[in-house]
This record gives sequence, C-alpha cells and structure tokens, in this order.
Amino acid sequence: MKPAFPFGLCLFVVVAFATLIGCNRGALSDANGNRPSSSPAPVGISSSAEVVKITTPPVSIAAIGSANAVVNLLISPGFHINANPATFSYLIATEVVHSADPDEPLVTGKPVYPAGIKKKFAFAEQPLAVYEGDVTITLPLQLPSVNYVHPGKGAHLSLPIIVKVQACDNEKCFPPATVNATIPVEVK
Repeated sequence: MKPAFPFGLCLFVVVAFATLIGCNRGALSDANGNRPSSSPAPVGISSSAEVVKITTPPVSIAAIGSANAVVNLLISPGFHINANPATFSYLIATEVVHSADPDEPLVTGKPVYPAGIKKKFAFAEQPLAVYEGDVTITLPLQLPSVNYVHPGKGAHLSLPIIVKVQACDNEKCFPPATVNATIPVEVK
C-alpha cells in the first residue's frame, strides 16, 4: 500500500513553509534584523476621543497676576491629529477653547500651539502638519484686578475647557470629538 502523500512531497512542503516564514520575518525587520518599535494601532476605535487623552496639571496664579496653564495631549501610537493651524482649511485643526463666563474671575489668552511635524500620507498629495505622541499646548491665564468677583489667596478655581480633535491613522480619519477637561487653578 502506498502512502497518500509521498515523503519527498511532505518534506518539500515543510521546507517551503519554513522558508516563507523566514522571509516574512525578514520583511518586518530593518537591515540589522531589528523589529520596528512602534506599537500596533488599537483596534475597535470609533471616535477621536478614544485616541486622544487629555491631562491638565494644576497651575498657581498670583492674586492679581498671570500664569500659563498646560494642556497635555497624549495621542495613541499609530495615530495623528491635525496641527493648529491645519495644513488646509478643510482639515479640522486641534483647538483648545474656553468659553468665558462673565462671572468667572479668570481670563484666558490665545492658546499657544506647538509647530506640527510635516508628514506624508498616501491619501494626501503633500505633507500635512500633524501632532503625534505627546503634545503640550499652553493657555495663558490672567487674574485681573478689574473683576468685581476676585478670589483671595488660597482660593481653588476650576477652569473648564474643551479640546477639539480629529484623529486619523495612515488610512482613514475618525469622527471629530470635543473632549471636556478642567484645569485646576490655585490663587497664591
């Protein structure tokens, strides 16, 4: 009785399979055999808010003075958001907004955005200005003496802000998101 698969054919299939696996591993490595260090993009993302995390460290301000608040954006690996200003007017730029309340003693200035990095994507004809990784936006604060409601030393205030972002990977963009955050402010 003859075996269903000759031994030589089985050996050929095993060697060919092992060769293909070895070639595939080489394609994922650089010239020195090192694998790329970037983390894979998270799966199941449905909103830009899932890609960008916001932290706002506390800030101290003089009773009649000014200070800079910091808004930190942590963008998940494999994603980017448009810089401010965005490369084209039809792109959604990252934006930090504080809508002033007339009874609020804090006054905010114009946010200071870092320069974006220029990066080429397959879906765009020219490089786009984007943010990746950790991004810090500065928000000038002032506690002027002209407000009729003026907090004294030791007062703790909360400055509500919203951060508008649109996250994209190398192939597609996700629906834009407006993320609420609060900056804790202490009057010193």
